[in-house]
Amino acid sequence: MLFGNADLNYVWANLSQMQIGCHVSISGGIDKSVDNAIERECSAFQIFTRNPRGWHAKELAKQDITNFQEKLKNSKIDKFATCAHMPYLPNLSTPKEDGFEKSVNTLISEVERCAELGIPYLVTHLGSHLGTGEEQGIKRLVKGLTKAGQTKNDVMILLENTAGQKNSVGADFEQLAEIYNQLKPSKKFGICFDTCHAFVSGYDLRTEKGVDDTFSKFNDTVGIENLKILHLNDAKGELGCNLDRHYHIGLGNIGKKGLGAVVKTANKKKIPIILETPIDSTRDDFENIRIAKGLA
Repeated sequence: MLFGNADLNYVWANLSQMQIGCHVSISGGIDKSVDNAIERECSAFQIFTRNPRGWHAKELAKQDITNFQEKLKNSKIDKFATCAHMPYLPNLSTPKEDGFEKSVNTLISEVERCAELGIPYLVTHLGSHLGTGEEQGIKRLVKGLTKAGQTKNDVMILLENTAGQKNSVGADFEQLAEIYNQLKPSKKFGICFDTCHAFVSGYDLRTEKGVDDTFSKFNDTVGIENLKILHLNDAKGELGCNLDRHYHIGLGNIGKKGLGAVVKTANKKKIPIILETPIDSTRDDFENIRIAKGLA
């Protein structure tokens, strides 16, 4: 017998308490995202509330909002294990005035759309200073985030650590903490930790020790209590390469051992886990979620 009853009970308890899922499509209506999450056996999920590749967003119809909320309520998914992600075009660190204004307005709009839907968290990238320097980029970023933080609702904006690409900010924990600590009111902001981004920016997550060391550094700088969502992605690139290319769970350069330690850490802290892995001939969402659950 491979497992005793005590072992099986432990495994089952771990799996039943996990909050884990993936980014799901809203094609056909925003409420279809809940159907897609349930179909993939998710206990957590992430969406775009609109087309992520454009500036324009259609208003959310009242019936779509109602359908989304009713489906979520009737599912077994806790609403605090759901989040939305900002679209691709906004750049909150840009020196271009018109681009900055559009980016901030989009952020405010997305916060309000999350509030309408009852989604508690909105994940945002931190942007690029476009060569004007980190200090100036962070100054603009903080200004934009602070303005969005004045909205009168309970949606929390989550700052996602970056992969350390050229002109980006917020890759290392010290700088992420520097940004986060300037934001007011603090209750309106939190952190989303992406494993691929952390790894390619230089944090070694390949072993249990590496994961322990990384989260210890994160706690000492940013504070683990501020971590609300974890993006679980393997990495196409090598350690410290700054290449933002997500890969299938266990098939990238982080690997199963390291990602397994991350999953156990997130479960222990009751942090919802969201996969943003590719869908291709190698694997789909169903298989990546199944494998990620097995890491527990």
